[in-house]
Amino acid sequence: MLNNIGLPGLLLIAVVVLVLFGRGKISSLMGEVGKGITAFKKGVKEETEEATKSLENAKDVTPEVEETEKDKA
Repeated sequence: MLNNIGLPGLLLIAVVVLVLFGRGKISSLMGEVGKGITAFKKGVKEETEEATKSLENAKDVTPEVEETEKDKA
């Protein structure tokens, strides 16, 4: 369905959106989208760093098996 729009159709849609909302609204909207993307990337980076820290600080809690005289022989 969207494959049939083509370049002239996209340009027409862009002009209509620009006329309806104005340049100021569109630029402020794009600014908010950019801030959202930046915040998302920052959150993902912090979460990754936190996960690696918790893995580094994790203790090995597996019980150690004591070797007896029979096991050594």
